[in-house]
Amino acid sequence: MKKCTSAAVVAIIAAFAVSSHGAAEEGSGAGAVEDAPVEMPYGQAEFLNSCAACHGEDGRGRGPIAGDLLKPPADLTLLTRGNDGAFPYYRVFAVIDGRYLVQGHGEREMPVWGRQFIEEDARMFGKHGGELITTERIHELTRYIESLQR
Repeated sequence: MKKCTSAAVVAIIAAFAVSSHGAAEEGSGAGAVEDAPVEMPYGQAEFLNSCAACHGEDGRGRGPIAGDLLKPPADLTLLTRGNDGAFPYYRVFAVIDGRYLVQGHGEREMPVWGRQFIEEDARMFGKHGGELITTERIHELTRYIESLQR
């Protein structure tokens, strides 16, 4: 297996983001100029795509389908406050990934994003490349959630 550098992983993620999210919309009318794409960190785009329906765009647990869930989604902006002032990075990473959590800890209503991401990433980048991309996607998402802390 070839080693991948951080730069290579970032390049793959950038290519994945472009292929997943498409190009900017075209302007209307004769001679209109295309709108420039809005710069958004990958973690934020992933959050809006994968998490905001339940946790809300602001991460406070008031997404459009939050009321339909059996258990209210967590307010992701308070994770540092509930952990003696330190963001619980690896716990958040593990909850998002979900593939390695102990079954005896009860049912989870939240999707296991690690399984969902790896299926599409492995199809696109192969087994080993897919695992690298999935891991980096979850890191980007975890870093974005860390940025939401208040």
